[in-house]
Amino acid sequence: MSDARLRRVQKEIRDCAKDKTSNISIDMIDESPFHLIGAFPGPPDTPYEGGYYEVDIVIPDAYPFQPVKMKFITKVYHPNVSSASGAICLDILKDAWSPVLTLKSTLISLQSLLCDPVPNDPQDAEVAKHYLADRNSFNATAKHWAQAYAQAPAHKKQSEPGKVATDAEMAGLTEENVSGFTDMGFSREQVISILKKLNYRGNNVNPQSYNSVLEELLK
Repeated sequence: MSDARLRRVQKEIRDCAKDKTSNISIDMIDESPFHLIGAFPGPPDTPYEGGYYEVDIVIPDAYPFQPVKMKFITKVYHPNVSSASGAICLDILKDAWSPVLTLKSTLISLQSLLCDPVPNDPQDAEVAKHYLADRNSFNATAKHWAQAYAQAPAHKKQSEPGKVATDAEMAGLTEENVSGFTDMGFSREQVISILKKLNYRGNNVNPQSYNSVLEELLK
């Protein structure tokens, strides 16, 4: 089995290297064919466009009869990717895996996941809440992360040269909402943490949620 696994993985790496159209790359880590780095560009017409995303790949002993283990190395703001660990919620990495899938096709599926989030089956519940509450704000935050972590260029019409996103923007929050509480004397870090936790965005900014934020801050 190990010889067959090695031959299959080596062939997949060669085939991917020959394919110049998909823009998918797969490289070995420390010359090990069973620990790899995959990479692909962010899909066009998404907040991830212009970014370059790297994925850690571990080939299990029973590959291809067991799914590969993948997690994002590059930080991604997405409902189906943990913003802390890079863990991915995708069916083909679990019970929908098939031996006919390849490393390249799985990376292409990850690229497609960036196009079509599944917020009702999230890996990161806070990001999913943001996505569902305020899509424009979510897209702006995902772009900030792409620029900060995935080398995406800032859009000339949307960002001033040299301007860096604030901690509030990186959390998907407006400066107005954050300062509304920091002006009361609460620490900025505490305010941002609680506003994220309570999804204080979009239509969720109302008197009832305002009181809930204050209750949390006063604990």
